[in-house]
Parts: sequence; C-alpha cells; structure tokens
Amino acid sequence: MAESLADQVALVTGAGSGIGRGIARRLARAGARVAVVDIDLAGAEQTVATLEAEGAQAIAIRADVTDVEQARGTVGAVAERWGQVDILVNNAGWDRIEPFVQNTPELWDKVIAINLRGPIHFSHAVLNGMIGRKRGKIIFISSDAGRVGSSGEAVYAACKGGVIAFAKTLARELARYGINVNVVCPGPTNTPLLGQITAQPDGAKVIEAMTRAIPFRRLGEPDDVAGAVVFFASRDADFVTGQVLSVSGGLTMVG
Repeated sequence: MAESLADQVALVTGAGSGIGRGIARRLARAGARVAVVDIDLAGAEQTVATLEAEGAQAIAIRADVTDVEQARGTVGAVAERWGQVDILVNNAGWDRIEPFVQNTPELWDKVIAINLRGPIHFSHAVLNGMIGRKRGKIIFISSDAGRVGSSGEAVYAACKGGVIAFAKTLARELARYGINVNVVCPGPTNTPLLGQITAQPDGAKVIEAMTRAIPFRRLGEPDDVAGAVVFFASRDADFVTGQVLSVSGGLTMVG
C-alpha cells in the first residue's frame, strides 16, 4: 500500500486538523501529492510541514468551502501546480451541539453552507477535469448522524444525510466516465470538534456515555477514518462506487 497512490494528486478539504489531517497523512504515505485545504491557513501549513517531514509533496491552500468561487480557484491552483486532481476528499465540516428548538436560522445557514454546500462546490469544481480524463475518485466524509440521527445535531444530520444522497446520485451519473464516488461515515472521533463537547457543561459525561455505547469501548481516531479513505482512493476500490462505510467501532450497524 505504501506506493499505491504514486503519481496521484489528492485534495483534502478541512485538512488543517483532526480527521482531515489524518487523511492527508495517510494519502501522502501511500504516495500521493496532497493539497491541504482549510480555512485555517496556519493549521494547513502545520499539516504540510508534517507531511514534508515525512518525505511527501504537499501544499497548503486557504479556502472557505462555502464560497463556490474559492472552490473553483483552489482546484485551478492545484491543477496549475500538479496538472490535475485525481482524488477529492470532501472532509471539511462543522457543528454546534444543541437541541433543535434552540437553533437559530443563522446557525442553520452556517451548518448547511459548510457541511452540504461545501462538498457540492468542490465536487462540481473537479468534475470537468475528471470527466475529461475518464477517471477520478471522490470521497465524502459524512457521519453516522446522517444515517441514524443524533440528538443535538438535527440540521447537521440533515446535511450529512444529504451528502450521502448526493454521493449516491453522483456515483450513478459519473460511472460512465470511470469516476468512483463513495462515502465514509465516522462515529464519535477524537478531534478538536469533539473536544468542544468535552468543554461544555456535562461534556465529559456525554463523551463517557458515547464511549460506553461503542462495542470497542473507545472513541475513533483520525487514522481509523483515514484508512477507509485510502482504500476508496486506491485501485483496490476501482469496482466500488455509491457505497457508504461506517467507521464507528460498531456503534451503528446499518443494513
């Protein structure tokens, strides 16, 4: 697997920390050149420094996924640097945990813009190139919240469910061009976003309850998710498309 993605160019959104950083590292270790995209440029640059220290080629790009023009500009910049984008990982996401009845329309708009419109923007931006080459891999990081729901995450869950439906539709439309589209759904994972829950009142109790509910009795780690992404990006998954894989330690077992 170490060189399974040699000569491939990967673009990972939200790769300045957490799951995105883990994905970027695993893709780089598999031989890919990686565009590390994040609204937090300092975080993206830190990821790039880590990748370069491990001998990989990587670039950091600041982009707001909610802005379609920035998505197009980012894809254009990567193509100018390395010729094309072979692998797109739509990872960037954000949420705030609170009951739906307490949500504001401003919160809805932000959650939808980042978690649903962002992946739509970047997917559209890479497609002309992938269709022209008649190959490409698009991988969405959704969530088990989008498969089974999650208290305190109503609009986020709606977005993640939408991502799954969007990915399945793209898989059908793009198969004729040799483009694979798949989804990875993490369960509770040890990331800065989860850390925000811990900082809330009774947050530690929430995390403890989550951990007890997972059959493996631990939270996921970014590298757990990254392994699934590398599989979908690799030639081993050339005949796999429109699929949804939960990486949740058995928390959800969806038929």
